[in-house]
Amino acid sequence: MDMTRSERKIDHIRHALGHDREDYSHFDDIDIVHQSLAQLDFSQLSIRTHVGELSLSSPLFVNAMTGGGGTKTEAINRDLAIAARETGIGMAVGSQMAAIKNSEEKRTYEVVRKENPEGIIFANVGSEATLDQAKAAVEMIDADGLQIHLNTLQELIMPEGDRDFSSRMKNIEEIVNGVSVPVIIKEVGYGISHETIQLLKNLGVVYFDVGGRGGTNFSKVENLRRDKPLSAYNNWGIPTPMALLENRHHHPDVHLIGSGGIRHGLDGVKALTLGAKAFGMAGPLLRVLVDFDRTTLVKEIDHIHREIKMAMMLLNISNVENFHESPYVLHGRTKEWMNQRVYDES
Repeated sequence: MDMTRSERKIDHIRHALGHDREDYSHFDDIDIVHQSLAQLDFSQLSIRTHVGELSLSSPLFVNAMTGGGGTKTEAINRDLAIAARETGIGMAVGSQMAAIKNSEEKRTYEVVRKENPEGIIFANVGSEATLDQAKAAVEMIDADGLQIHLNTLQELIMPEGDRDFSSRMKNIEEIVNGVSVPVIIKEVGYGISHETIQLLKNLGVVYFDVGGRGGTNFSKVENLRRDKPLSAYNNWGIPTPMALLENRHHHPDVHLIGSGGIRHGLDGVKALTLGAKAFGMAGPLLRVLVDFDRTTLVKEIDHIHREIKMAMMLLNISNVENFHESPYVLHGRTKEWMNQRVYDES
């Protein structure tokens, strides 16, 4: 199927909103242990936090979604940016490679900084990007950080996708050493293993968005665009809780961000408890915006913030960064994963 990059961006949004999610959420394998004796004042709670050198008003941010699809994605990014501004949360744009290769698409990303001049905004490029392209992406939106996304399986399923990944590690190393903002390595839905983080730590990376299985499934999205789907890979990847848990154990010195399959504030709290310092949501927020409007999206973000503060009260936590100290119990597949990937290792 031949289509322009812009058409593919719109196709991704349509399929991402329309395809079914997994029935089983691995976040349901985690029970946080309730603490009955509350000692805090709800009205005094603050959800401000830090991820390394990044200071955030909230642990929640709008994760990378779109851009580069003409006026439709420009309108989506405008509304997301306004909602982020009104609720004080950060935002990542979708891959800017479209604008780097076609300057007419720049406005679909630039609108984010225009509408949210003081906000925390992350630029986004693929691991195929050169240092100059990464710098251009950061400059385009005056970004506070740069996501480099890893999407090997998506590319392999995509009919027009890349097949040569031999220069990716070299590209990442040059970008990490050459840009002036924090670089976040982000998976797009297949999770990051502790072996992968070790390789990237050797290149100087300290920020990782594990982007685990459980949210928008790009294998299914791309398979919908194939004449003969590679459907055997529809369930490939590391679920988000497993990716957080094993990397918290093996790499306590890195800054982890949780995303992939986070449905609400309590899932976000579980991600923080399992080792994340912030969490990203994409599909659920986009769905609220598309199905309703920006006002409803703002209310949804406020609701998620309330859910986070409720957990703080129920766990006697006055600082978001202390969620990782909360006791929890693992069940089912997540427990089995940890038994084999962490607990059984010598």
